Amino acid sequence: MTHIHLQATSWSIAAHAPISFATRPLLAGILNCTPDSFSDGGQFATPTQAIEHGLRLVSEGAEILDVGGESTRPGAQRVSAAEQIHRIEPVIRALRQRSSVPISVDTTLSLVAEAAIAAGANIVNDVSGGEEDENILRVAANANAGLILMHRLHPPGQDQYSDQYKIAPTYADVVQDVLAQLLRLAERARSFGVRNEHIVIDPGFGFGKSVDDNFKLLRRVNEITACEFPVMASLSRKSFLGAASGATDPSQRLPASLAAAALAAQGGVAILRVHNVLEHRQFLSISAACAAC
Repeated sequence: MTHIHLQATSWSIAAHAPISFATRPLLAGILNCTPDSFSDGGQFATPTQAIEHGLRLVSEGAEILDVGGESTRPGAQRVSAAEQIHRIEPVIRALRQRSSVPISVDTTLSLVAEAAIAAGANIVNDVSGGEEDENILRVAANANAGLILMHRLHPPGQDQYSDQYKIAPTYADVVQDVLAQLLRLAERARSFGVRNEHIVIDPGFGFGKSVDDNFKLLRRVNEITACEFPVMASLSRKSFLGAASGATDPSQRLPASLAAAALAAQGGVAILRVHNVLEHRQFLSISAACAAC
């Protein structure tokens, strides 16, 4: 794996030294404090389970923990701000007391982001790109938090898995259309006071894209990483990987996830958001050792 030249090689977030990904992608461990996430719903639904799993992810090599209290899978039911806070606040607070790794809150609601930051989170990961609740952009700006802006066509309740569309989403050119929207979202965030160095963009694999759309994005992800912002890719266990590999059970998609991660890393992705941190860490270690020879 050769990590291509990136315009952005670090990320500034609140209460933490700048995060560097000049030599290899960083790993963000997924911590779902939900009963209904698409691949691990209910496994870490209690605070004790979630805290233990978060610390395990750190011990396996996670450099960021992404904590969410609402599933974003297609068809998921919405969760109120109060319930999201109830699920994630004690988890983030405990993890912050026991670990120094940056913590991201996966939410589209400003009240949840505010509570998470107060509990110790450094990053806001908004799958709506700041469009669902624009005040979340002010919250991120006021806290100097990192801000991840993702592309999606529809909220989860109106979306489908990539291999289940009866009528596929329509793009003129999925890669350039996604990039253009992400740059618009970044410009909008700047208008709310978010600084460039705090922004990461995410093409939203699996969100409003057919199987073919997702593979086009993956094959041409270098067109997105060539922009001024670092790019995060959340490929782990996604349905389009199952469609290509034949692994219908998301928990059986680790080999496909590692293959997709390799392609994303070759394309210059700065952050890989993953379920299986240990296995992705081993993959990156072998790739780095090869590159150093």
